[in-house]
Amino acid sequence: MKKILIVDDMIVSLMITENMLAGQYKTFCASSPEEAMEVYRKEQPDMILSDFRMPGMTGYEMQIELQNEFHKKIPFMFMTADKSDEVESKGFDNGAMDFIRKPFKPEVLLRRVANILRTVDEIHDLTKVSTTDALTGLFNKGSSEEELKKICKKSVGSLMMIDLDSFKLVNDIHGHAMGDKILIAFADILRAAMRSTDLIGRMGGDEFVAFCHGVHEEKAIASKAQFINEKITEAAKQLMGEDMNIPLGASIGCVLVPQAGTDFVELYKKADKALYIVKQNGKHGYNIFSEDAAEDKIETVATLAQIEMILSERNEKKGAFILPFESFRTIYRFLKRTREGYGKTLCLVLLSLKRTSEGGSLKLSVAAESFTECLKNTLRRGDVVTQNSANQFLMLLSNSDGHHDMTKTLGRIAENWGKFPESKSFYFSQEWQDLDS
Repeated sequence: MKKILIVDDMIVSLMITENMLAGQYKTFCASSPEEAMEVYRKEQPDMILSDFRMPGMTGYEMQIELQNEFHKKIPFMFMTADKSDEVESKGFDNGAMDFIRKPFKPEVLLRRVANILRTVDEIHDLTKVSTTDALTGLFNKGSSEEELKKICKKSVGSLMMIDLDSFKLVNDIHGHAMGDKILIAFADILRAAMRSTDLIGRMGGDEFVAFCHGVHEEKAIASKAQFINEKITEAAKQLMGEDMNIPLGASIGCVLVPQAGTDFVELYKKADKALYIVKQNGKHGYNIFSEDAAEDKIETVATLAQIEMILSERNEKKGAFILPFESFRTIYRFLKRTREGYGKTLCLVLLSLKRTSEGGSLKLSVAAESFTECLKNTLRRGDVVTQNSANQFLMLLSNSDGHHDMTKTLGRIAENWGKFPESKSFYFSQEWQDLDS
């Protein structure tokens, strides 16, 4: 039930107004602005219905006092017997949501109060949508940053960057719908770990932020980290089954405020540095920022099976392994070093796209994208491909019998490339050699 505070120095008028509203709302009465302010501090009503002119302090002055104290706009509706338009105009100019002139009929008062409360709810809903992450119900990135800028300037506590470790594996293995359930569960765990006065926000994806008021002891931070890590494992097993072995957990980078500063941007960078140390040392833990932090103080907690799952390729598909050039180079060097252990020749192939005489205006980038798809679908899972320039591609064929196999492989590529419309504009030339030559 909505709560309304009625303020009027005329006791009879106060009682009449309360009688009109008491059937539909929970009402509180005050016969002076000073008494009304005490009631508001205790009950936090949804709106205030106040006489405008009262001894010592006007209703408008009371409104200003309360809004300055609580740092928010408080819904006010003023009652007045004054016939002057100036009073009404001044009230609206200073933030009143409505005016009603005495004497008034019950149905008129009820309708106007209902309109105000409905408007307040609509404003609240719009504000919530603009400041809240739709999935988790936490503050979104923009509102988190805005609030934390204010909090860090004047509060004592801990600013925490919190990452949900290995979350990508949930999406890869179980799909995005399960990923959403895990994020919702993680948000609930963060709420349970913090207090209602703390701020918790989702910065995007699997990244979260929190400010814990008054928390500056490592023991308390360690306790929160342990709780979060234990609960996310429990929640994940409930959602995905007891045999779930994805190494979910939380990595927390923490910075103490105001010891490390009061500027949110700088504090966030420091929390990020602390988080990086956790990530580099096994995850599933916490680290408090220090200018002379020792990276070796974070113990690794992941098992070999968990690490293997992180390293493994997910959603494995048929066809060649497409890699950036730097990754391709690493694999090349490794295979070159260990080639004696293979029973078949390792071949390095260079394919170059060239424009035909009928090439026209087709962009090379468009043709290169299609050519990558052609190579991926034509080659085997053990083959590796990279694009090393705008028109050139390298292939590493790890299970070849030499010239005969190469002829067949290049023939298949040419045949499949001919099925792409881009082949009318671009053909390819080739060079190859085995790694033993």
